[in-house]
Amino acid sequence: MFFPIRDDNPRSGLPVVTIALIAVNTLVHVYQSLLSAPRAALFVRAAGAIPLEITTLTDIVRFPDQPPALLPIPLTIITAMFVHGGWMHLIGNMWYLWLFGDNVEDSMGRWRFLLFYVLTGLVASGVQIASDPTSIVPTVGASGAIAGVLGGYLLQFPRARVHTLLVIFIFIQVIHVPAMVILGLWFVLQVVQGLMQGNLGGVAWFAHIGGFVAGMLLIKLFVRRPRVPRDPPSGTWN
Repeated sequence: MFFPIRDDNPRSGLPVVTIALIAVNTLVHVYQSLLSAPRAALFVRAAGAIPLEITTLTDIVRFPDQPPALLPIPLTIITAMFVHGGWMHLIGNMWYLWLFGDNVEDSMGRWRFLLFYVLTGLVASGVQIASDPTSIVPTVGASGAIAGVLGGYLLQFPRARVHTLLVIFIFIQVIHVPAMVILGLWFVLQVVQGLMQGNLGGVAWFAHIGGFVAGMLLIKLFVRRPRVPRDPPSGTWN
């Protein structure tokens, strides 16, 4: 098992959007955790993206007390990005977002990064829904969008050193590896798990795969181009 701790990749400013996304996700989960268990389950169904609802544009009401979707059915793909299945689910996602999102935001600027995050999250949800379009299990979590951030980071900063906790039985060691290794290994694990488990086990493996690939494909469109100084007009002296 491996777990990234930090990277040696300085940023130039405060990652405002990354911090805001972490704050919103956390506040939503705090609200969810204050609900009773039955109400929390209903909240997840109302805010989550249910594949059969998305593909049929039908609000499925299976129980008399089940609330309708919080927004028009297609928009639950967005609300689902801010709902998590538990504290460990939230903390794991937010840690990866904090660790890798700040540098990706720094390379794009705030509004470009926000758009990039949402777009890769939408692609991730689309791939997950396409993998099991008749499922009535709500898909929730920010991991698809965060996978997009990881894919973007991989292409933008492939050689950045990532301090990683490696645990093999009783062997525990912090190693320093390039981002291309740790994130490439992460992606391979998602593909292997997706092929082996499919949509069993409660993890949206195909959302991770779709988001990561979307991040790799879109990163170059969102990174800010460096300004190239113009040559002074001929005959001008400094």
